[in-house]
Amino acid sequence: MKLVILDRDGTVNQDSDDYVKTPEEWLPLPGALEAIARLNHAGWHVVLASNQSGLGRGLFDVSTLNAMHAKMHRMLAAVGGRVDAVFYCPHAPDEGCRCRKPEPGLFEQIGERYGLDLRGVPMAGDSARDVLAGVAVGCEPHLVLTGKGAAYRGRRLPDTFPPETRVHADLAAFADFLIARETAAA
Repeated sequence: MKLVILDRDGTVNQDSDDYVKTPEEWLPLPGALEAIARLNHAGWHVVLASNQSGLGRGLFDVSTLNAMHAKMHRMLAAVGGRVDAVFYCPHAPDEGCRCRKPEPGLFEQIGERYGLDLRGVPMAGDSARDVLAGVAVGCEPHLVLTGKGAAYRGRRLPDTFPPETRVHADLAAFADFLIARETAAA
């Protein structure tokens, strides 16, 4: 099974310092949904791993989060794409859970759900905590320069990132990289 794991806020959709709290606030980044569709058409299963501390902070409830994801699924379907599953951490930062990135719990849940060893599975996110959570279970780390990642445009990544981290302008560039690498290997 060809699996790719993506962060949500700042990678697939616009991020907000005030949190994405409603379906109306959930807005895809330019080209992100089409990038997921291209990955799907190339045989990739796409899952999301997302910290959603707005739940733990009481900023929105699970039904609102489900409505955001329903909007995402509808918009993806309209461009011929899909996300197979959304894994999220509902906890606030001070709750000390194992599923809040940079802890690897969400990635472990994905591996268990799909019965896969995640070593070498590509993952992309917009922050060091996304990359570190993936690397903790052996994923191949990719950083997109959207969302929080925009702070690294034109700069060398700090040592907080694993040295093998690949950098891409956005999710579309990440998808292009995976598809081209696979084509070259065939």
